[in-house]
Amino acid sequence: MPKKSIFKRTWHFLWHDNSILSWVVNVILAFVIIKFLLYPGLGLVMGTDFPIVAVVSGSMEHSGGFESWWTNNANCELSVCTQGQYYSEHSISKQEFKDFPFHNGFNKGDIMVLIGDQPKDIKIGDILIFKSNRADPIIHRVVEEWYEDEYHFRTKGDNNQQSYDQILETDIEEDRIVGKAILRIPWLGWVKLAFIELINLAR
Repeated sequence: MPKKSIFKRTWHFLWHDNSILSWVVNVILAFVIIKFLLYPGLGLVMGTDFPIVAVVSGSMEHSGGFESWWTNNANCELSVCTQGQYYSEHSISKQEFKDFPFHNGFNKGDIMVLIGDQPKDIKIGDILIFKSNRADPIIHRVVEEWYEDEYHFRTKGDNNQQSYDQILETDIEEDRIVGKAILRIPWLGWVKLAFIELINLAR
């Protein structure tokens, strides 16, 4: 069979055939292209092994808008205080917070696009993605930074009381840093989360 004819038949099968087999092949092909070509290529451009991550928890959500969130309970060091008081204790004013990237937080199911910034370029208020002892990296806001032979960071989930985990978040060293968030794509991450939920239900 001529090569041209094979190409035409394959093209028709992929793009015009409505059979179940064609749909399955298209899904597999899309997965292969994204996983092994698009994702690594984007990672190379962005300077990180994780150029795109899905938000898997509500730890950065601001329910009720900024003003309502700012006055919510943050349980500072076991004595009740507001989120605003917590950040004030870390020398971050309300106006400074409003100038931070993603100052209104983001939601579970959002997609965050990352860049692999140098640690010296990560500032207080940035959204840091870092490795933890969980399967997924943590995506939280930098509230402190300091330098002792290398850069160290402390983070907090905007919607969390104090730090999510005192051990994981109070001293993040450079080798745990995955990247810094620069763009939010709302809700698209639910595709991944729904797929994971389906897998968990099938177990």
